[in-house]
Amino acid sequence: MGCCTGRCSLICLCALQLLSALERQIFDFLGFQWAPILGNFLHIIVVILGLFGTIQYRPRYIMVYTVWTALWVTWNAFIICFYLEVGGLSKDTDLMTFNISVHRSWWREHGPGCVRRVLPPSAHGMMDDYTYVSVTGCIIDFQYLEVIHSAIQILLSLVGFVYACYVISISMEEEDTFDFIGGLDTHSYYQDHVELKPVKPVEISNDIEPEMRLLNLT
Repeated sequence: MGCCTGRCSLICLCALQLLSALERQIFDFLGFQWAPILGNFLHIIVVILGLFGTIQYRPRYIMVYTVWTALWVTWNAFIICFYLEVGGLSKDTDLMTFNISVHRSWWREHGPGCVRRVLPPSAHGMMDDYTYVSVTGCIIDFQYLEVIHSAIQILLSLVGFVYACYVISISMEEEDTFDFIGGLDTHSYYQDHVELKPVKPVEISNDIEPEMRLLNLT
């Protein structure tokens, strides 16, 4: 009963993680945030693997999911530190885009209440440079929206870690109980200890035919 409850909870949680990861992936694509895009892609794959392992009773797949949740928590903690500029990090660098472009978070210009204005460039400037885009009136700054997204991912991952460990422990206990009461071990025991006695071939005597002939003659 406990295993079924834990499995159902883990399945629902994995489904919720998939939805949240897909939502985050869309906005990271819009902002050309290549580092988060790669992380989200790996996260989606591992969550699908964990979901498959939970449905199909594959503890090894759930173990992979458990290890990944710890890494995912670490990555999202780094993102929070990045946008809050903890430890010398700066949100204005191109770290999230692998220094390929000068794009920033999509929420920087499209957050709740944000008004975007493109200012005329100078003689040495370019229109696609973000120094010539003015954003005003945002209800919540983009860095806090990114922090909220990462905090949600951390919360879901921690809960998933707990449920995954619970499902793995219950599965291991059920396997041990099955072997103890006479499962696969008992079956193999009887196979190993059954004595096979040789069967002697039965010889059919040919003396019956002459006797039958004598009876017919008489």
